[in-house]
Amino acid sequence: MSPTQLRLLPDAQPLVERLGRDFFRSLPSHSGVYRFRDASHTVIYVGKAKNLRQRLSQYRVANPEQLPRRTIRLLHTAVSIDWEECPDEGAALARERELLLALRPRFNRAGVWPGRPRFLVWRLAEGILELGLEQEPPVDWKQAGPWGGVAVRLQTGITRLLWLGLHPSRSVTTMPLGWFEKSSLGPVRLGGSGWAPERLNEAATQLVLLFSGHLDGFVEWLSLSTDSHPLDREMAAVDLEWLSGFMEKQRRKS
Repeated sequence: MSPTQLRLLPDAQPLVERLGRDFFRSLPSHSGVYRFRDASHTVIYVGKAKNLRQRLSQYRVANPEQLPRRTIRLLHTAVSIDWEECPDEGAALARERELLLALRPRFNRAGVWPGRPRFLVWRLAEGILELGLEQEPPVDWKQAGPWGGVAVRLQTGITRLLWLGLHPSRSVTTMPLGWFEKSSLGPVRLGGSGWAPERLNEAATQLVLLFSGHLDGFVEWLSLSTDSHPLDREMAAVDLEWLSGFMEKQRRKS
């Protein structure tokens, strides 16, 4: 059969055939986590969703032109799906992380092994504010943590916020390209010619206060100008929203 003829055939819907269309209609429109199980009732995949109905409905059609082969195999292997509702997307993400580490489903790749605990470390020396991630904090450096994989996201977000707060005349378009990636930034150095020394001193102090639970003071210190470019304000808002959620989780744990 030619590829043209194959495309004329309807895509397979293995989950609809096994679970029925009413299953997808009955799903809640809430945040939560979901688990795919195989014929032996073993969990083979875990995911999280802001809206369970919308997310799981995306699995109804096994379209090989739109879905990775791994997902196609998952849809043909799974025989049941169950879910848990969560208060919000942040809680769903936390629950997903717990399940991935506990179950290590074979169709999941990310999140099934704990990240190496690392500290966020920083120091101000000779007009340069340095930030990094270390398993063993260096002597005479301030520290916060340790955390697992979330430490990378924390360093990235705080670095970008400090860039905007320390030098408001610079926009995100002048930031190093790697600061927008998910991989670790490595050591970061802020300061030098054109950077106000008093603001660097304030930044170092604000980091200490931030990890003592004073997020509002950190936000006030940033004091991003209303004249800032909309892209700068939007990026700062995204990082601050994530940082706020992170700090709230730390408060609950303490």
